[in-house]
Amino acid sequence: MKHCKHKKIRWLLCCLIFFIHSCREQKDYKDFQPTKADSVAKAAYIRRAYATLAASTPLIKSGDIVTRTGNDFTSKSLKTLNQRDQTFSHCGIASVENDTVFVYHALGGEFNPDQKIKREPFELFTEPYNNNGFGIFRFSIPGEDATLLVNVARSNYQKGLMFDMDFDLKTDDRMYCAEFVYKSFLVAYPKKISFPLSHIKKFEFIGVDDIFLHPFSKRIQTVFYK
Repeated sequence: MKHCKHKKIRWLLCCLIFFIHSCREQKDYKDFQPTKADSVAKAAYIRRAYATLAASTPLIKSGDIVTRTGNDFTSKSLKTLNQRDQTFSHCGIASVENDTVFVYHALGGEFNPDQKIKREPFELFTEPYNNNGFGIFRFSIPGEDATLLVNVARSNYQKGLMFDMDFDLKTDDRMYCAEFVYKSFLVAYPKKISFPLSHIKKFEFIGVDDIFLHPFSKRIQTVFYK
């Protein structure tokens, strides 16, 4: 019975995602017609956002956790699963490779058709067209090297680890975004770090806020585009 209840909650989460995607196909609303002033304001907003991204990029170190807050209905819905802080809807692991900052992250839905772990430049991960802002967080684990975390993330990317549409924390062959970060820490630093888990009734999961609110985590920067 307990297993059935857990499956039901995960099923509802999956239904939410598919419902959101199907809603995007509907055309029974009046299309917004931007004016010239709207276009100019939007262009200025985008320029400011990218200037902020450029200024923030040098702050990032390998092993940092990068979060973002999406402006689509899916992101707004999913971040309400956070039990303590609903600021961010998604997270990934940063890796500085040569002169580029990449973010490894688990993503599902129409933004990632093959459902595999993604490796995206920081500027693309946090782009202002589909996001309202981002955060940079740095973990300090005594005596441990941050590159260990990056190595685990990169290994899962190379294996083609798939997104977990069931949001099942007990399986390791598929993972959702916060689960990917959480389990990367556990593999990189066994017995050195633990995370609090969130619950909706008896359904147990790891939320994005469970990652960035961790006691070992330091907020480097939080940005909201304006």
